[in-house]
Amino acid sequence: MCWSAKADLVAGAGVLAVGVACVARTRRPADLPLAALPVLLGVHQIVESLVWADGGGTGAATLTWAIIALPLLAVWVPAGVWCAVPRRARPRIGVLLAIGVATAAALAHALVAHPVTSEIRGHTVGYVVDLPHAQLVIAGYLVATVGALLASGDRGLVLLGVLVAVGAIVCWALWELEFVSTWCAVAAVTSVVLFFWARGRGRDRGSRRYAGVSRGGAAG
Repeated sequence: MCWSAKADLVAGAGVLAVGVACVARTRRPADLPLAALPVLLGVHQIVESLVWADGGGTGAATLTWAIIALPLLAVWVPAGVWCAVPRRARPRIGVLLAIGVATAAALAHALVAHPVTSEIRGHTVGYVVDLPHAQLVIAGYLVATVGALLASGDRGLVLLGVLVAVGAIVCWALWELEFVSTWCAVAAVTSVVLFFWARGRGRDRGSRRYAGVSRGGAAG
């Protein structure tokens, strides 16, 4: 993915299919925002295939890509984690969600105030957004998204957070100018972790229900 319009389209369709499977396997309503994350990421990759088709520029595909990648994900990920974790863990995730909301507000303002430009650079797409205090905003974005996963206390989500964090570091080292595009591709690939997470949550819930029925039957 990120190598061509066709690669983005195929990858996006694959991630979208994973997302549909995640949602189908989800039994707890509180898990739905995270289970649906691969759906959003799959759509995101498909939108980038349109950016390729447009040859970059400042069109609707570029703006849509930026809206999903920047303000939307900055809130979606920590909000999804907040919904999924036990209540005792919500205060610490709430702090990260607040950081995500503040970061999203700054990013949304930047998208409204300045045009977003995309440029085809070999086998990647570079996006240019005029961000005041860019380093602070990027730090807030990563703390809110990756930090929420790492602080969740859930093994599957912590693993996802580690994979995304490592992927972000590798992508930054290899393609600094195209970091955002490539990092989002890594995030999409790791959606498969969410598939197994959603499946595991369903099994855990089923096991607890079966155990409760068995104890009830024994007591009767």
